[in-house]
Amino acid sequence: MDPNHYRFRGMWRLAAPAAVVYAALEDVRNYPLWWPEVREVRETGETTGDVVVRALLPYRLVISLEARRRDPAAGVLEAVMRGDLEGWSRFTVTADSPDDAGRTRAAGGAGARSAGGAGGAGDRSAGSRVLFEEDTRPGKALLRRLALPLHPVFRANHAIMMRRGRRGLAAHLAASGSVDGAARGAIHGAAHGAAHGAAHGTTEGGDR
Repeated sequence: MDPNHYRFRGMWRLAAPAAVVYAALEDVRNYPLWWPEVREVRETGETTGDVVVRALLPYRLVISLEARRRDPAAGVLEAVMRGDLEGWSRFTVTADSPDDAGRTRAAGGAGARSAGGAGGAGDRSAGSRVLFEEDTRPGKALLRRLALPLHPVFRANHAIMMRRGRRGLAAHLAASGSVDGAARGAIHGAAHGAAHGAAHGTTEGGDR
């Protein structure tokens, strides 16, 4: 195993239409509003920008992103990464099936690991799934030197960042009125529980 090669794959389930979720993920400039680990976004061109990220570990990453694919019909957003991380990342947003959408609203956007759903980001039905995929290597020399002893720590750090990203996006969509009342109440309840857990040094399991 190459300790400097990371492959990530995870699923978010959200109680908002796929088109709304796609639009929020496409708007990288506003990630700092809802994703705690994304500290700053700097546009460098029409399809490029620098993202400053810091999670639990005491270092920050500056990642240069270049949009490689934007396909609303398929719900795909894909970018090339350069800088402190090198590789690619992709979001694929799909609508939940009617049965799954009902469970999504009841759970307030609870995380799920299984892929599925039908329809791309153009589907306006309530409830959506976001498949996240990333294939990357550290470009930062320090991270390469620490890859072998800290590989599990880096993966755990990424998992926490993605879990908090889902929570943040769910709360952001609820505040914007993009989800129904029942789901909004469940999301705010989950956010309150997450804040309480953070204050007491605990985190929830789930998304990876």
